[in-house]
Amino acid sequence: MNLIMKHTVGRLSKAVESTTSVLLPKHTRKAVHGRSFSRRWPALFLFWALFVCPNASLRAQPATEAQTVVRLTLDECIEQAKANNRSLAAAEKQLSAARFELRSMKANFLPSVSATGMALYSNASGGLHIAGGMLPVFTAEMAPTGHSAFFPGVDLDYKLGWIYGGGVQLEQPIYAGGKVRAGFRMARIGSELATQYRRLTEQEVVIETSRAYADVLRARELREVAERYHALLAELLRNVESARKNGLKPQNDVLRVQVKVNESELNLRRAENGLRLATMNLCHLTGHRLTDRLEVTDELPAYPAAVPSADLEARPEFRMLDRKSELARQQLLLARSERLPQVGLVGRYGYTHGFELNDDYLLDKASFAAGVQVSIPIFHFGGRSNKMRSARAKYEQARLEQEDGNERMQLELTRAANNLDESELELRLAESSLAAADENLRLSELRYKAGTEMLTDFLEAQALWQQAHETHVQARVNRYLCWLEYRKAAGLFSE
Repeated sequence: MNLIMKHTVGRLSKAVESTTSVLLPKHTRKAVHGRSFSRRWPALFLFWALFVCPNASLRAQPATEAQTVVRLTLDECIEQAKANNRSLAAAEKQLSAARFELRSMKANFLPSVSATGMALYSNASGGLHIAGGMLPVFTAEMAPTGHSAFFPGVDLDYKLGWIYGGGVQLEQPIYAGGKVRAGFRMARIGSELATQYRRLTEQEVVIETSRAYADVLRARELREVAERYHALLAELLRNVESARKNGLKPQNDVLRVQVKVNESELNLRRAENGLRLATMNLCHLTGHRLTDRLEVTDELPAYPAAVPSADLEARPEFRMLDRKSELARQQLLLARSERLPQVGLVGRYGYTHGFELNDDYLLDKASFAAGVQVSIPIFHFGGRSNKMRSARAKYEQARLEQEDGNERMQLELTRAANNLDESELELRLAESSLAAADENLRLSELRYKAGTEMLTDFLEAQALWQQAHETHVQARVNRYLCWLEYRKAAGLFSE
């Protein structure tokens, strides 16, 4: 045990001395090393525990925080984006609120039952006293008969005191000028609007996530093109430098290739940064940490060769405009109902106690009452008329906005179809250019190695090769994005 302790203390002493030689000033190091270790090792051990170990752990901490690698397909990205999107969650809440509002308006067709109660105390009291006696008797024609009758007199004493009661009341609308029915239809239209808004938000999430996914694929392929182009130039630079050393190439050729290598290195760094940003954007949409490394597992989805026909009425924007116009019409009917009579049935069953009269309660039993209530508006100083005119103007505004929106959707569909057609042509031309650039690079390399082609022509062939590959990548991704835009404009997204 003593040997182990001595060996451990010796190693600790050397470690502390090497650490203090780096961390402490020169004059402090001399003071520390000038003393014997038997006197200084407790203080040095404390210094090591308090300052060196935490710093070492802090320096080692970032290395332990490795990035999480996540492999996702496009469908998985879309599902995670739907679950993570706050706008879509808000649309869900709006739809739930609209459905509850519809249930609430449906209850207006049914009778409403309510319980009422009241209590009142008053110290008011009084009485009525009339003396008795003989009173003359008259006929029906108020002619005296000559007879008289005895009147015993009146002696009444009343006291209010506590008056309380309670009961159950039922109300049933019979006719309200169409107000109840218009309110129910407005609530139903509101539920339909919330449903279409939820569809629209979901489509936007799908399109945005698909774009981010395509951006990752594009950035990854552009980085691969940049790496291949940089590798071509690096190999050419090595060959030219070797030829210069052997006196076969001038220094000017080496410098010319070096300039191209530097440019390709910068483009490679830009491609790597673009891939990093595209990946972070996809992480943001899918709910992952920005430091996670997402790897897309497949290529872009396939799309039909023949473009399907459009159905504008299936677009949520089209249905929302139609429902808004109908909502404005129901608001017009609701404003008109306020100028019509309203009829309702009222029934009440309750108990009232109170009003003491001659030491007996005048009200002390349950009773039932029913009746019909009729309200006919007669004059309102133009308030209801102006409200109706306002509703009619809003209805006309909604119709104009619907017509304008439909025309805009038709224009958007035409633009999306044109962009899709152009993207198909662009992709075909890019594929043709890609094949030509590959063959041109192969032939140029053969002629350059044979000494029948200048270096500038070979560099130009490599640049054309890089440009053709980048154009092909952009055309493939652009074709997919144009297909997404056409699906949205043509109403081809599934429910």
